Amino acid sequence: MSEFEISPTKTARNGRPSDQVIALAGLAVLLALAPLLIYPFALAQALCMALFACAFNLLVGYGGLLSFGHALFFGAASYVSAQAAKVFGWPPELAIAGATLAAALLGWSVGALSIRRQGIYFSMITLALAQLGYFIALQAPFTHGEDGIQAVPRGKLFGLLNLASDLTLYYVVLAIFLFGVFSVYRVVHSPFGAVLKAIRENEPRAISLGYRVERYKLAAFVLSAALAGLAGATKAIVAQSATLTDMHWTTSGEVILMTLVGGMGTITGPVVGAFCIVAMQNIFSTLGQWVTVIQGAIFVVCVLAFRRGLVGEIAAWLKLKL
Repeated sequence: MSEFEISPTKTARNGRPSDQVIALAGLAVLLALAPLLIYPFALAQALCMALFACAFNLLVGYGGLLSFGHALFFGAASYVSAQAAKVFGWPPELAIAGATLAAALLGWSVGALSIRRQGIYFSMITLALAQLGYFIALQAPFTHGEDGIQAVPRGKLFGLLNLASDLTLYYVVLAIFLFGVFSVYRVVHSPFGAVLKAIRENEPRAISLGYRVERYKLAAFVLSAALAGLAGATKAIVAQSATLTDMHWTTSGEVILMTLVGGMGTITGPVVGAFCIVAMQNIFSTLGQWVTVIQGAIFVVCVLAFRRGLVGEIAAWLKLKL
């Protein structure tokens, strides 16, 4: 086995991921205590977006695949979860699981087509397919067009936990979020993740070593779509609605902004970025469309001054791997 193949795994064995473990443990404790200071419902919504950003980061940060249409999986799962819970009467755990599976299947179909191209062509294909999904959602009878699916029941998780309580709902969402983040961590620090990073760094060399890069790319795309679907499905239960906004291209833009602001290619960066963007939207909500202008200005500042994102810059300064 060549050094090229084992170098990512060496990093893991040398103890560097311990920085990430400590950061994730600290983040978990902080989030567990957060409801003491912040409204649990708002936190639960922010966690859904943070999980969405982590799912996107798995694809772009570690796979090097920039998708402009990741809202397709987030929004589609949101609709499936809302429909299953409200119309079919499924309990929340089945609605979320079914929607996540639907997002994974959708990710497989979209990914199988998209990975045939590279670079900007890949990105534009994902955007085109996402826009196709948006207009299908706009016209489909069960989505109720611009009104969306409203009054989605939260139900009881496993028939025991009443999600009508915002505090109970928050800790359930926190458990789902931690599961998603831990899944990303395990994927990144597995042999699959090592090959994925090798493909990102030098795809021709990975091909020359005998790796079937298309399969690795497709697997990463499906995993990312499934986690994005998990975030969207959970969001539908939390907000008790599924709307066209979940599938709009601006949602895809927001998750890119969250990842870049927090730190692309880091485990905790997208979480920090998501909370920053969501907090900013809530703080400046009275400014209307000016929020978009402020987001654009922050994006420009981050690109010019914090090219590795907030967490990336802090990690580089402290010489940590976050």
